Amino acid sequence: ATATATATATATTTTTTTTSITPITDLVLYPPVNFSKVCKGIYRCGFPTKKNFQFLKTLRLKSIIYLCEEEYPPSNLKFVTTHGISLLEFGGSGNKEPFTHMDTTQTRKAVRAAMNPDNQPVLIHCNQGKHRTGCVVGCIRKEMNWSLCSIFNEYRMLSHPKERFLDQQFIELI
Repeated sequence: ATATATATATATTTTTTTTSITPITDLVLYPPVNFSKVCKGIYRCGFPTKKNFQFLKTLRLKSIIYLCEEEYPPSNLKFVTTHGISLLEFGGSGNKEPFTHMDTTQTRKAVRAAMNPDNQPVLIHCNQGKHRTGCVVGCIRKEMNWSLCSIFNEYRMLSHPKERFLDQQFIELI
């Protein structure tokens, strides 16, 4: 009888261990809108938000090329300075009919900055990652000896449904 009682007591004794489980939402990385890799060391996207910061950390960026006229928001500035990222600003307006055109000098400077290995890995962005970013990336593609047909196909794919003829003309003529 005592052997049965001991076996029963041993079987009912349990050990509880507590493990910390990370919520699934903390494990999910959110890339910015229109994010894509241009080539080794160069990325492009629309305006990153706080939701995208964890994803951006994985890129180990050295630089961000910002193509908008507006000041960089405080939360983004804090992210950049906290992670030792250089903010390179080449602000300007996009190509819009009838009288607004991108600045060719600023665009050339942005292309040189993006292609400079000292700045890579680098992220290029404007508001939506379509027009100004598309023009700078198109000019980078020209430097990489891509055909205009391939450059325009990529531009149209990433700027759809608001492709701008002026952007394609800008890429061709710069």
